[in-house]
Amino acid sequence: MAHKADLLLDFGASLGEISPMIYGHFAEHIGGVYYDGLWVGEDSKVENIRGFRKALVDSFKKISPPVLRWPGGCFAETYDWRDGIGPRENQPERVNWWYSSDHRTESNQVGTHEFLDFCEMVGAEPYFAANMTSVSPLHIRNWVEYVNMPEGLTTLTRERARNGHSAPFNVKYWGIGNENWGGGGQMSPEMCMREYMRYTAVINSLDRGNLNFITCGANGHDVEWTRRILTEWAKTKYHEAPTWGMSVHYYCGTAGNPEDFTRDQWYELLFKADFMQRIVDDHRAAMDEFDPDRKIALVVDEWGCWHKDGTGPSKGYNLFEQQSSMRDAVVAAMTLNIFNNRCDVVKMANVAQLCNNLHSLYLAGGEHFVETPNYHVFDMFKTHQGGKHIAARVRADKMEKDSCRPLSMLSASASEKDGKVTLTLVNLSCDEEAEINLSCAGGAPPGKGTITVLCHQDLHAVNDFETPTRVTPEEKKIDLACSKTITLPKGAVASLILG
Repeated sequence: MAHKADLLLDFGASLGEISPMIYGHFAEHIGGVYYDGLWVGEDSKVENIRGFRKALVDSFKKISPPVLRWPGGCFAETYDWRDGIGPRENQPERVNWWYSSDHRTESNQVGTHEFLDFCEMVGAEPYFAANMTSVSPLHIRNWVEYVNMPEGLTTLTRERARNGHSAPFNVKYWGIGNENWGGGGQMSPEMCMREYMRYTAVINSLDRGNLNFITCGANGHDVEWTRRILTEWAKTKYHEAPTWGMSVHYYCGTAGNPEDFTRDQWYELLFKADFMQRIVDDHRAAMDEFDPDRKIALVVDEWGCWHKDGTGPSKGYNLFEQQSSMRDAVVAAMTLNIFNNRCDVVKMANVAQLCNNLHSLYLAGGEHFVETPNYHVFDMFKTHQGGKHIAARVRADKMEKDSCRPLSMLSASASEKDGKVTLTLVNLSCDEEAEINLSCAGGAPPGKGTITVLCHQDLHAVNDFETPTRVTPEEKKIDLACSKTITLPKGAVASLILG
């Protein structure tokens, strides 16, 4: 049996460029993300590039990561950037934000220089999440001076040179505050915005116009936070520092074990993932009341599946570590399609997190290294980056659920770049394959190309240290001139590159 869907590519309707920043990532100092994940140390027997796991560096670079957020997350709330610079033997070991959860301390082996070195290795723009909870505006201002000001200009820039990097790093993206509605100070929206404006006014004096500041937005669908924070923002007629973006965080909550879920739990999680559409649309509608010209971008800088931890290879040692199956890959693909189809609204997004944690692209430990199904989704979707959006109009079977919008069994988005069309598809059904009838308006994609399909007959299958390639994509040639019907297995993700 198969469910049938119609897909119209409307070349005459476009929302503009799909920002590469939508395909961003997040690597917090939490659990095993860095220490024995990304970072193994220069003296490790594991092959590395200046301390970073070489297999991960090589793999990450292949998917053209546009931006990487660091060092938190909640870790940022108590982070002192000075702990992570200077001779490594002098860097202090600290009790960090997550100590009460896993009793692991922070060695500060990876600090500002190491992180920026990693970004340079993989070609990603750095995005710093700055502490607005437990340090002063001057402390963050000095971090910006240390990182960005011209060579030899000040004592701080000369210290940067002594620490191995005389030229400025030119970090553009600065999140001022993280989750200030919660662990970031239990602030009201009004207090958060007043503090944000105080910090940015001080910091902006260093490098007017060249820093992109991002303020703390809502937890999930808390539209009231958005209205109240922007009401406070709108009271100030002249802003010392323009606001580039407002962040929103949204995670799909637990729906069964990542490797042992029922049919109902498959769809439960997908309904939660589909709610991202309302998150984006409702927050942007509220923002438009205060920012009708859309000068402030919507930034979804934490998103992904949040399952019960303990299912990853460390068996609970790495905090929040979880396995990822095809269900998680489907969530990743659905979400990226949502962002593509709202590229006029979403200007940056950062999946959480990169390694050994939530919705990770990688699992690693010792000599072991695995690319998860989530990684393959980002690889398959990467050609959307910087492409011109093409409207993908879907008519497909829908599933109903109380208090939720109907869930379409087909997710799609399309773009065009350098004479090639990228079409990404997700069959949300775990019961039936999909037969998709493709048509076009206002143009036509080239008939020939490739189709890459990520699927597995067992939707619970994962990649682990024993079987690292169990779930991997397969590519084959396709000629749409011969047939306009595309068939996808149940629970499959596909990418077509035509041209």
